[in-house]
Amino acid sequence: MILPRQTMPALALLALLAGSAPAHDAPALDDAVASVPGGNGAVPPRQLLVMLRLPAPHYRPDASYGGRYIDDGGRSARRRITEDLARRHGLKLVADWPMPALGLDCYLLEYGEGEQPQRLADLLSRDARVEWAQPVGLFSGMGDVDPLYPVQPGARYWHVDALHRTATGRDVTVAVVDSGIDSRHPDLAGQVALTENFVDGSPYAAEAHGTAVAGIIAARDGNGGMLGVAPGARLMGLRACWQQLDHSTRCNSFTLGKALNFAIVHQAKIINLSLSGPSDRLLESLLDAALARGISIVGALDPHGGARAFPASHAGVIAVAQQDHAHPVAAPPDAPQHAVRLAPGRDIPTSIPGGGWRFVSGNSYAAAHVTGLLALLAELRPGAMPAQLESLLMPETRLNATIDACATIARAAGACPCSCATASAILPAGPGP
Repeated sequence: MILPRQTMPALALLALLAGSAPAHDAPALDDAVASVPGGNGAVPPRQLLVMLRLPAPHYRPDASYGGRYIDDGGRSARRRITEDLARRHGLKLVADWPMPALGLDCYLLEYGEGEQPQRLADLLSRDARVEWAQPVGLFSGMGDVDPLYPVQPGARYWHVDALHRTATGRDVTVAVVDSGIDSRHPDLAGQVALTENFVDGSPYAAEAHGTAVAGIIAARDGNGGMLGVAPGARLMGLRACWQQLDHSTRCNSFTLGKALNFAIVHQAKIINLSLSGPSDRLLESLLDAALARGISIVGALDPHGGARAFPASHAGVIAVAQQDHAHPVAAPPDAPQHAVRLAPGRDIPTSIPGGGWRFVSGNSYAAAHVTGLLALLAELRPGAMPAQLESLLMPETRLNATIDACATIARAAGACPCSCATASAILPAGPGP
């Protein structure tokens, strides 16, 4: 069900509509399988990434061009090295991007039909001029199609409006690494500090998945729509994913790497990754660099697990799945061994491109809730490192912990903003770093 603005004067009306609408009339956004921009989702691109080390002297990020830096005199030489590698191995140089957060230049190359990507990557990695090479991994947004419930979970279980008496995420910068955000949506007008496009050959566009995630994190109140968890936060709309014709969402190692590098260089406080895919050396290195710089990272748990559990499986990333009050969620056997947090992610009303709203379900949207909650914590504890912010999430259990937002904010602020069942145990902690 798509709800135009004029039919939904308040969030409470959304819940009422949810209770009266037939489930089959209101499908959630489905984030399944897609391919390269403009593709049909059937054929993955034949691409490799090759990393060359930057020289030791300092480099300068150029904020006006998505993280590129002023040529240090050796850039053209490194490109010639890559062109030589391409000729030697029958590859085509497609694109390049500096990764100053890692001290690397990243080159995207295309290989021929029938080639084995891992064999080529191993061969290139043995060249003394190459830091490493790897196949390009493909990533998908995490969403499911589910029937509607007659409640709005963020309001009923997290008491979001009450949390805002204590914190709104004021001036906390959140990087939404996703598909494009509709920054003109009435709920998001003024909430998106900047947008950058990292998908070559496809212009920045307002797309469903990124707009839905952004709305859950930071939608403003008083616009006839919904209320985000952290309406005081400021969003970076970093388009590393693209929307397919079937509305599914796809990203890859190269686009995600460019966006993560940008988020690090431009000092995001929190990065939201509502997506999953295979383990990836470039992205692992960038996640480690972000965490070392005090940037918190939230990842959506792949409900199917297996080889596509990354980045939620990465140490230091807060792994999130949707809570289900009818049927408790169990993490897959190969889920991350660090804490898996549960948050509202089922039948969530949120923004869609064009100024309307829609109900969505999936771990993508549970992750967005936790990102918003971290923004509230970052406002209350501005000097805290990622592990310190994560330690404030209540209750403190290792696996399958359903987050108590009221208790979490009470623990950080030293005062309970709403119904805190565990307040007596946590209030002595008081405010801190």
